[in-house]
Amino acid sequence: MAIDINRGTTGLITLPPEVSSEIWTNTAEQSVIQTLARKIDLPAGGVQIPIITGDPTAGWVKETDEKPVSDSTFGSKTMGVYKLAVIELFSDEFARDMNAVYRTLAERLPQALGRKFDETVMGNTAPGDDFDTLGAAPEFALDGSIKPFFGALGAVSQAGGDVTSWALAPEAELEAMQINDTSGRPLLMPDLIQSGSIGSILRRPVYKARNVQSGDVIGLAGDFSQAVWGAVEGIKVDINTSGTVTKGSEQINLWQRNMFAVRAEVEVGFAVRDVNRFAKLTKAAGGAEGNG
Repeated sequence: MAIDINRGTTGLITLPPEVSSEIWTNTAEQSVIQTLARKIDLPAGGVQIPIITGDPTAGWVKETDEKPVSDSTFGSKTMGVYKLAVIELFSDEFARDMNAVYRTLAERLPQALGRKFDETVMGNTAPGDDFDTLGAAPEFALDGSIKPFFGALGAVSQAGGDVTSWALAPEAELEAMQINDTSGRPLLMPDLIQSGSIGSILRRPVYKARNVQSGDVIGLAGDFSQAVWGAVEGIKVDINTSGTVTKGSEQINLWQRNMFAVRAEVEVGFAVRDVNRFAKLTKAAGGAEGNG
């Protein structure tokens, strides 16, 4: 494809549509949260998401009695907009073939963006008040038995949800592969039908996701129909060939080193109806079962 960028290009630019689309697709594949949660278009000022908090109640009546009147109740969640960004440095040799730059971006930038998005959602530190996290979700320590998986399923159910998917880091996947259910069948059953799934646990699809690991947490179960993420627009890229970049404590002069910098940024948000409709799976030594 023709590339309308050269080493003199400065300022904010937009990637060619086919490249931007590829990066977005790969970012979603790298982020298990973006893969399993519902995506919405996010206005620049954020969005109010309506939530039905109560249903109308019907009642029995005699033939000529007045019919009961009952209303649904509503609430709302605010999803804010926050910028996620990364700068990557390249040698000038890349400029001889900008296709190589794009191929590298398509491979590496999604890893950084997806990893940080999941890390934030799984943790306790959000970029702002109206960016939800799953940090307070109940935790269940894996112990080599099926019990923690039932515990996670039950906790989500008690909160009014229903586990739609499991996301397991490789360590949790390995443990699940060694567990049998009460009938002697493997807990992790192979599934050749569900796209992207590596199998099923308790009849829910399982997705392998290294990004789900955070500290002692190595797995996530949840009602992902209750979670949404949004993006304002596509990834924006700024290319600079003559500035100075601060990397840690080091000042890197791009011109002096025959390098250029590519800055990628995107505005995203995340909201969940009820954090208790998710449950974390932790390492055996990660804490007491069912705490939180």
